[in-house]
Amino acid sequence: MTTSAAPLDVVRPEVDRSIRRFLDRQRPLFFDDPQLATLLDAAEAFLSGGKRLRPAFCYWGWRAAGGGSDDARLYNAAASLELLQASALIHDDVMDASDVRRGMPSAHRRFERMHLESRWHGSAAQFGENAAVLLGNLLLVWAGEMWRTSGLPAEALAVAQPVHDHMLTELMCGQYLDLLEQAQGEGTFDSALRVALYKSGKYSVEQPLRLGLLLAAQSRLPWIDTLCAQYGQRVGIAFQLRDDILGVFGDPAETGKPAGDDLREGKRTMLIARTLAQATPEQAEVVRKLLGNPDLDAEGVATLRTIIEETGALAACEEMIKRYLDEALHALQEAPIIDESARSALAALAVAATTRRT
Repeated sequence: MTTSAAPLDVVRPEVDRSIRRFLDRQRPLFFDDPQLATLLDAAEAFLSGGKRLRPAFCYWGWRAAGGGSDDARLYNAAASLELLQASALIHDDVMDASDVRRGMPSAHRRFERMHLESRWHGSAAQFGENAAVLLGNLLLVWAGEMWRTSGLPAEALAVAQPVHDHMLTELMCGQYLDLLEQAQGEGTFDSALRVALYKSGKYSVEQPLRLGLLLAAQSRLPWIDTLCAQYGQRVGIAFQLRDDILGVFGDPAETGKPAGDDLREGKRTMLIARTLAQATPEQAEVVRKLLGNPDLDAEGVATLRTIIEETGALAACEEMIKRYLDEALHALQEAPIIDESARSALAALAVAATTRRT
Protein backbone atom coordinates (compact mmCIF):
# COMPACT_ATOMS: atom_id res chain seq x y z
CA MET A 1 0.00 0.00 0.00
CA THR A 2 1.33 3.42 -0.89
CA THR A 3 1.35 6.36 1.45
CA SER A 4 -1.03 9.15 0.47
CA ALA A 5 -1.09 12.66 1.85
CA ALA A 6 -4.63 13.21 0.50
CA PRO A 7 -6.47 12.34 3.75
CA LEU A 8 -4.41 14.98 5.56
CA ASP A 9 -4.73 17.48 2.70
CA VAL A 10 -8.51 17.34 3.02
CA VAL A 11 -8.43 18.15 6.70
CA ARG A 12 -5.47 20.49 7.27
CA PRO A 13 -6.78 23.71 5.61
CA GLU A 14 -10.16 23.45 7.34
CA VAL A 15 -8.58 22.76 10.72
CA ASP A 16 -6.26 25.74 10.25
CA ARG A 17 -9.24 27.95 9.47
CA SER A 18 -11.13 26.70 12.53
CA ILE A 19 -8.16 27.47 14.78
CA ARG A 20 -7.76 30.96 13.31
CA ARG A 21 -11.46 31.71 13.84
CA PHE A 22 -11.31 30.51 17.42
CA LEU A 23 -8.22 32.58 18.20
CA ASP A 24 -9.84 35.63 16.61
CA ARG A 25 -12.74 35.24 19.07
CA GLN A 26 -10.23 35.33 21.95
CA ARG A 27 -8.36 38.33 20.59
CA PRO A 28 -10.40 41.20 22.15
CA LEU A 29 -9.27 40.25 25.67
CA PHE A 30 -5.64 40.44 24.61
CA PHE A 31 -6.05 43.72 22.74
CA ASP A 32 -7.18 45.37 25.99
CA ASP A 33 -3.81 44.68 27.62
CA PRO A 34 -0.61 44.81 25.53
CA GLN A 35 1.23 42.73 28.10
CA LEU A 36 -1.16 39.84 27.47
CA ALA A 37 -0.53 40.04 23.72
CA THR A 38 2.73 38.13 24.15
CA LEU A 39 0.73 35.16 25.48
CA LEU A 40 -1.57 35.13 22.46
CA ASP A 41 1.41 35.55 20.13
CA ALA A 42 3.06 32.49 21.68
CA ALA A 43 -0.15 30.47 21.32
CA GLU A 44 -0.52 31.46 17.67
CA ALA A 45 3.09 30.63 16.90
CA PHE A 46 2.83 27.22 18.50
CA LEU A 47 -0.47 26.38 16.80
CA SER A 48 0.84 27.38 13.37
CA GLY A 49 2.74 24.10 13.02
CA GLY A 50 1.85 20.45 13.34
CA LYS A 51 0.77 17.61 11.10
CA ARG A 52 -2.92 17.76 12.15
CA LEU A 53 -3.02 13.96 12.48
CA ARG A 54 -5.39 13.92 15.45
CA PRO A 55 -8.03 16.07 13.75
CA ALA A 56 -7.60 13.90 10.66
CA PHE A 57 -8.37 10.68 12.56
CA CYS A 58 -11.40 12.40 14.10
CA TYR A 59 -12.63 13.67 10.73
CA TRP A 60 -12.25 10.35 8.95
CA GLY A 61 -13.91 8.59 11.89
CA TRP A 62 -16.83 10.96 11.38
CA ARG A 63 -16.90 10.16 7.68
CA ALA A 64 -16.62 6.41 8.37
CA ALA A 65 -19.83 6.51 10.41
CA GLY A 66 -21.74 8.46 7.76
CA GLY A 67 -20.96 12.08 8.64
CA GLY A 68 -21.02 14.68 5.88
CA SER A 69 -17.87 15.79 4.09
CA ASP A 70 -18.31 19.55 4.54
CA ASP A 71 -19.42 20.28 8.08
CA ALA A 72 -17.65 23.25 9.66
CA ARG A 73 -18.96 22.17 13.07
CA LEU A 74 -17.07 18.88 12.88
CA TYR A 75 -13.89 20.67 11.82
CA ASN A 76 -14.25 22.89 14.90
CA ALA A 77 -14.55 19.87 17.18
CA ALA A 78 -11.67 18.08 15.47
CA ALA A 79 -9.47 21.19 15.59
CA SER A 80 -9.88 21.34 19.36
CA LEU A 81 -7.68 18.24 19.51
CA GLU A 82 -4.85 20.31 18.07
CA LEU A 83 -5.12 22.72 21.00
CA LEU A 84 -4.98 19.74 23.35
CA GLN A 85 -1.88 18.48 21.54
CA ALA A 86 -0.22 21.88 21.78
CA SER A 87 -0.92 22.00 25.52
CA ALA A 88 0.61 18.55 26.01
CA LEU A 89 3.72 19.41 23.98
CA ILE A 90 4.36 22.65 25.87
CA HIS A 91 4.14 20.88 29.21
CA ASP A 92 6.23 17.98 27.87
CA ASP A 93 8.99 20.38 26.80
CA VAL A 94 9.06 21.94 30.28
CA MET A 95 9.30 18.52 31.94
CA ASP A 96 12.02 17.40 29.53
CA ALA A 97 13.87 20.73 29.52
CA SER A 98 13.73 20.68 25.71
CA ASP A 99 15.17 23.71 23.93
CA VAL A 100 13.58 23.25 20.52
CA ARG A 101 10.18 22.24 19.15
CA ARG A 102 9.26 22.19 15.46
CA GLY A 103 12.49 23.94 14.58
CA MET A 104 11.75 26.90 16.89
CA PRO A 105 12.55 27.64 20.54
CA SER A 106 10.25 25.70 22.85
CA ALA A 107 7.64 27.82 24.65
CA HIS A 108 9.56 28.08 27.92
CA ARG A 109 12.72 29.09 26.08
CA ARG A 110 10.74 31.72 24.16
CA PHE A 111 9.51 33.26 27.41
CA GLU A 112 12.94 32.92 29.00
CA ARG A 113 14.48 34.89 26.15
CA MET A 114 11.78 37.55 26.46
CA HIS A 115 12.67 37.95 30.15
CA LEU A 116 16.38 38.22 29.38
CA GLU A 117 15.91 40.75 26.57
CA SER A 118 13.61 42.88 28.75
CA ARG A 119 16.07 42.76 31.65
CA TRP A 120 13.35 41.94 34.14
CA HIS A 121 13.93 40.93 37.75
CA GLY A 122 14.31 37.38 38.99
CA SER A 123 15.25 34.16 37.24
CA ALA A 124 14.67 34.17 33.49
CA ALA A 125 14.60 30.36 33.42
CA GLN A 126 11.98 30.17 36.15
CA PHE A 127 9.86 32.83 34.46
CA GLY A 128 10.06 30.93 31.18
CA GLU A 129 8.94 27.65 32.75
CA ASN A 130 6.13 29.27 34.73
CA ALA A 131 4.84 31.18 31.71
CA ALA A 132 4.95 28.03 29.56
CA VAL A 133 2.96 26.07 32.16
CA LEU A 134 0.33 28.81 32.13
CA LEU A 135 0.26 28.84 28.32
CA GLY A 136 -0.18 25.07 28.29
CA ASN A 137 -3.00 25.38 30.81
CA LEU A 138 -4.63 28.11 28.73
CA LEU A 139 -4.55 25.93 25.62
CA LEU A 140 -6.03 23.04 27.59
CA VAL A 141 -8.91 25.29 28.71
CA TRP A 142 -9.37 26.54 25.17
CA ALA A 143 -9.39 22.99 23.82
CA GLY A 144 -12.39 22.25 26.01
CA GLU A 145 -14.10 25.50 25.05
CA MET A 146 -13.55 24.90 21.33
CA TRP A 147 -14.96 21.38 21.66
CA ARG A 148 -18.07 22.53 23.57
CA THR A 149 -18.77 25.48 21.26
CA SER A 150 -18.14 23.60 18.00
CA GLY A 151 -21.79 23.97 17.02
CA LEU A 152 -22.46 20.23 16.81
CA PRO A 153 -25.81 19.03 18.19
CA ALA A 154 -25.92 18.75 21.97
CA GLU A 155 -27.04 15.12 21.61
CA ALA A 156 -23.91 14.20 19.63
CA LEU A 157 -21.59 16.00 22.04
CA ALA A 158 -23.29 14.31 25.00
CA VAL A 159 -22.64 10.85 23.54
CA ALA A 160 -18.97 11.66 22.89
CA GLN A 161 -18.28 13.67 26.07
CA PRO A 162 -17.41 10.69 28.33
CA VAL A 163 -14.80 9.56 25.78
CA HIS A 164 -13.44 13.10 25.54
CA ASP A 165 -13.12 13.31 29.33
CA HIS A 166 -11.51 9.87 29.53
CA MET A 167 -9.02 10.83 26.81
CA LEU A 168 -7.78 13.78 28.89
CA THR A 169 -7.36 11.55 31.93
CA GLU A 170 -5.43 8.98 29.86
CA LEU A 171 -3.11 11.69 28.56
CA MET A 172 -2.25 12.93 32.05
CA CYS A 173 -1.78 9.36 33.29
CA GLY A 174 0.49 8.65 30.33
CA GLN A 175 2.68 11.65 31.13
CA TYR A 176 2.94 10.47 34.74
CA LEU A 177 3.84 6.93 33.64
CA ASP A 178 6.57 8.42 31.44
CA LEU A 179 8.00 10.29 34.43
CA LEU A 180 7.86 7.14 36.54
CA GLU A 181 9.60 5.10 33.86
CA GLN A 182 12.54 7.51 33.82
CA ALA A 183 12.70 7.79 37.60
CA GLN A 184 12.56 4.05 38.23
CA GLY A 185 15.23 3.23 35.68
CA GLU A 186 15.17 0.15 33.50
CA GLY A 187 11.67 -1.10 32.80
CA THR A 188 10.17 -4.06 31.01
CA PHE A 189 8.87 -4.38 27.48
CA ASP A 190 5.35 -4.29 28.93
CA SER A 191 5.95 -1.06 30.84
CA ALA A 192 7.52 0.63 27.80
CA LEU A 193 4.52 -0.46 25.71
CA ARG A 194 2.10 0.85 28.32
CA VAL A 195 3.76 4.27 28.24
CA ALA A 196 3.65 4.28 24.42
CA LEU A 197 -0.07 3.51 24.51
CA TYR A 198 -1.15 5.94 27.23
CA LYS A 199 1.26 8.81 26.63
CA SER A 200 0.56 9.11 22.93
CA GLY A 201 -1.11 6.16 21.24
CA LYS A 202 -4.57 6.58 22.71
CA TYR A 203 -4.98 10.34 22.40
CA SER A 204 -3.19 10.48 19.03
CA VAL A 205 -5.21 7.84 17.19
CA GLU A 206 -7.66 5.67 19.09
CA GLN A 207 -9.66 8.32 20.91
CA PRO A 208 -9.78 10.94 18.10
CA LEU A 209 -11.07 8.17 15.84
CA ARG A 210 -13.64 7.12 18.44
CA LEU A 211 -14.78 10.71 18.92
CA GLY A 212 -15.39 11.14 15.20
CA LEU A 213 -17.31 7.87 14.98
CA LEU A 214 -19.47 8.71 17.99
CA LEU A 215 -20.21 12.26 16.85
CA ALA A 216 -21.57 10.90 13.56
CA ALA A 217 -23.30 7.76 14.87
CA GLN A 218 -24.59 9.46 18.07
CA SER A 219 -24.55 6.02 19.67
CA ARG A 220 -21.80 3.82 21.08
CA LEU A 221 -22.35 0.83 18.80
CA PRO A 222 -20.29 -2.32 19.52
CA TRP A 223 -18.44 -2.24 16.20
CA ILE A 224 -17.10 1.23 17.01
CA ASP A 225 -15.21 0.04 20.10
CA THR A 226 -13.99 -3.03 18.20
CA LEU A 227 -12.58 -0.93 15.37
CA CYS A 228 -10.98 1.56 17.76
CA ALA A 229 -9.31 -1.23 19.73
CA GLN A 230 -8.16 -3.37 16.82
CA TYR A 231 -7.21 -0.56 14.43
CA GLY A 232 -6.84 2.56 16.59
CA GLN A 233 -4.75 1.11 19.40
CA ARG A 234 -2.38 -0.66 17.04
CA VAL A 235 -1.82 2.41 14.88
CA GLY A 236 -1.40 4.49 18.03
CA ILE A 237 1.30 2.23 19.46
CA ALA A 238 3.09 2.05 16.11
CA PHE A 239 2.88 5.85 15.88
CA GLN A 240 4.63 6.23 19.24
CA LEU A 241 7.24 3.59 18.39
CA ARG A 242 8.05 5.57 15.24
CA ASP A 243 8.28 8.70 17.39
CA ASP A 244 10.76 6.91 19.67
CA ILE A 245 12.92 5.96 16.71
CA LEU A 246 12.84 9.50 15.33
CA GLY A 247 13.83 10.79 18.77
CA VAL A 248 17.13 8.92 18.38
CA PHE A 249 17.74 8.55 14.65
CA GLY A 250 15.66 11.40 13.17
CA ASP A 251 17.10 14.13 10.99
CA PRO A 252 16.86 17.45 12.90
CA ALA A 253 16.06 19.24 9.64
CA GLU A 254 12.90 17.14 9.39
CA THR A 255 11.95 16.51 13.03
CA GLY A 256 12.58 20.08 14.20
CA LYS A 257 14.42 18.77 17.30
CA PRO A 258 18.14 18.26 17.98
CA ALA A 259 19.56 14.84 17.11
CA GLY A 260 19.43 12.40 20.01
CA ASP A 261 17.30 14.59 22.27
CA ASP A 262 15.49 11.56 23.72
CA LEU A 263 18.86 10.11 24.71
CA ARG A 264 19.83 13.27 26.60
CA GLU A 265 16.46 13.23 28.33
CA GLY A 266 16.91 9.58 29.31
CA LYS A 267 13.64 8.41 27.74
CA ARG A 268 12.95 4.78 28.69
CA THR A 269 11.33 3.77 25.42
CA MET A 270 10.85 0.36 23.85
CA LEU A 271 13.99 1.10 21.84
CA ILE A 272 16.05 1.41 25.03
CA ALA A 273 14.32 -1.52 26.75
CA ARG A 274 15.19 -3.80 23.85
CA THR A 275 18.72 -2.44 23.67
CA LEU A 276 19.43 -3.24 27.32
CA ALA A 277 17.78 -6.64 27.04
CA GLN A 278 20.08 -7.68 24.17
CA ALA A 279 23.25 -5.76 25.10
CA THR A 280 26.50 -7.33 26.23
CA PRO A 281 27.57 -6.33 29.77
CA GLU A 282 30.04 -3.87 28.24
CA GLN A 283 27.41 -2.33 25.95
CA ALA A 284 24.87 -2.11 28.78
CA GLU A 285 27.40 -0.29 30.95
CA VAL A 286 27.96 2.30 28.23
CA VAL A 287 24.22 2.80 27.74
CA ARG A 288 23.61 3.29 31.46
CA LYS A 289 26.51 5.74 31.65
CA LEU A 290 25.47 7.91 28.72
CA LEU A 291 21.66 7.72 28.74
CA GLY A 292 20.10 10.74 30.44
CA ASN A 293 23.25 12.88 30.29
CA PRO A 294 21.98 16.38 29.37
CA ASP A 295 25.44 17.28 28.05
CA LEU A 296 25.63 14.28 25.71
CA ASP A 297 27.58 15.39 22.62
CA ALA A 298 27.43 14.18 19.03
CA GLU A 299 30.03 11.49 19.71
CA GLY A 300 27.99 10.16 22.63
CA VAL A 301 24.83 10.12 20.51
CA ALA A 302 26.69 8.23 17.78
CA THR A 303 27.96 5.69 20.33
CA LEU A 304 24.46 5.00 21.64
CA ARG A 305 23.04 4.78 18.13
CA THR A 306 25.66 2.20 17.22
CA ILE A 307 24.85 0.05 20.26
CA ILE A 308 21.11 0.30 19.57
CA GLU A 309 21.69 -0.93 16.03
CA GLU A 310 24.22 -3.62 16.96
CA THR A 311 21.92 -5.15 19.57
CA GLY A 312 19.15 -5.45 17.00
CA ALA A 313 16.86 -3.14 19.00
CA LEU A 314 16.26 -0.80 16.06
CA ALA A 315 15.38 -3.70 13.74
CA ALA A 316 13.12 -5.21 16.40
CA CYS A 317 11.20 -1.94 16.83
CA GLU A 318 10.84 -1.55 13.07
CA GLU A 319 9.43 -5.07 12.95
CA MET A 320 6.99 -4.22 15.75
CA ILE A 321 5.79 -1.18 13.81
CA LYS A 322 5.27 -3.29 10.71
CA ARG A 323 3.38 -5.96 12.65
CA TYR A 324 1.10 -3.46 14.37
CA LEU A 325 0.44 -1.69 11.08
CA ASP A 326 -0.37 -4.92 9.24
CA GLU A 327 -2.74 -6.02 12.01
CA ALA A 328 -4.42 -2.60 12.04
CA LEU A 329 -4.93 -2.58 8.27
CA HIS A 330 -6.40 -6.08 8.43
CA ALA A 331 -8.83 -5.01 11.15
CA LEU A 332 -9.80 -1.96 9.11
CA GLN A 333 -10.44 -4.12 6.05
CA GLU A 334 -12.68 -6.42 8.09
CA ALA A 335 -14.64 -3.60 9.75
CA PRO A 336 -18.35 -3.67 8.87
CA ILE A 337 -20.57 -0.95 7.42
CA ILE A 338 -18.15 1.93 7.19
CA ASP A 339 -17.92 4.39 4.34
CA GLU A 340 -15.49 3.04 1.71
CA SER A 341 -13.79 6.37 1.03
CA ALA A 342 -13.17 6.68 4.77
CA ARG A 343 -11.84 3.13 4.90
CA SER A 344 -9.26 4.00 2.23
CA ALA A 345 -8.39 7.28 3.93
CA LEU A 346 -7.89 5.61 7.33
CA ALA A 347 -5.62 3.03 5.71
CA ALA A 348 -3.52 5.79 4.16
CA LEU A 349 -3.46 7.70 7.45
CA ALA A 350 -2.22 4.62 9.29
CA VAL A 351 0.66 4.27 6.85
CA ALA A 352 1.47 7.98 6.99
CA ALA A 353 1.45 8.03 10.80
CA THR A 354 3.78 5.06 11.14
CA THR A 355 6.26 5.69 8.31
CA ARG A 356 6.69 9.44 8.80
CA ARG A 357 10.06 11.18 9.08
CA THR A 358 8.88 14.12 11.24
